[in-house]
Amino acid sequence: MSTKGVYTALSGALAQSLKLDTISNNIANVNTPGFKRDQQIFREYLTANEKPPEVIQVPKVVASVESFYDMQGGDKSFVDPIGTYTDFSQGGMKHTGDALDVAIDGKGFFEVATPNGVRMSRMGSFSLDGNGQLVTKDGMPVMAAGNGDPAQRVITTSGKEAITITENGEVFEGEKLLAKLSIVEVPDRDTLQKIGNSLYEFRSNAKPEVVNVDHPSLKQGYLEASNVNIVQEMTDMIATTRTFESTQRAIHAYDQMAEKLVNTVPKIGNG
Repeated sequence: MSTKGVYTALSGALAQSLKLDTISNNIANVNTPGFKRDQQIFREYLTANEKPPEVIQVPKVVASVESFYDMQGGDKSFVDPIGTYTDFSQGGMKHTGDALDVAIDGKGFFEVATPNGVRMSRMGSFSLDGNGQLVTKDGMPVMAAGNGDPAQRVITTSGKEAITITENGEVFEGEKLLAKLSIVEVPDRDTLQKIGNSLYEFRSNAKPEVVNVDHPSLKQGYLEASNVNIVQEMTDMIATTRTFESTQRAIHAYDQMAEKLVNTVPKIGNG
């Protein structure tokens, strides 16, 4: 009995460690434009409920001989990490005054052409590369609306006149309309996963589905701030740290019980 609960305590410690990593990453990106906070999701894994009926034996009749079946782990439970949930709630608007900074106010993602295909982003900190193309801070082309080859949907300027980006995503150089930014929405955002550099892609087991946002709300000269609430994250970190310490104490207690069971109890029996 002394070792039975150690696995539950250990799974709890591992779960809290994952949660601390996620909170730390949120705090580290509190000033990253367009960043969306993450949250670890857990559930209680009940062994008796997860095993098929033909495998597990559990007491079926109270206070009878039939009650003394082999439990086979049916009385155990532990913490089961389900995965990471991303909070896509809107971040605040931060004024920068830079003509190539664009914030999405509401739904939608920018489409970005990467070496691995089209990806999505909420980061609107753009610039012009040496060829006059509108690119992300990592040098990847920002895509124009359309259904053609992504390589043909880049937005290229002459670099001679000022760039204006309207509320609905039209890109002008001077008075010349160059293109319209491709703004798309994902009906089920739970199918997205972060891949770094403020980019998103679909999970491997998800069906890719995007729809065009015909009337987006863009703000030139602004960036969407991170939606991380630093006070809430610090509070969660303190609570998680305390829970982690509690699970460590529980593990230590089970270890001491096991040590006494192995070294002390036999001596008592022999005495």
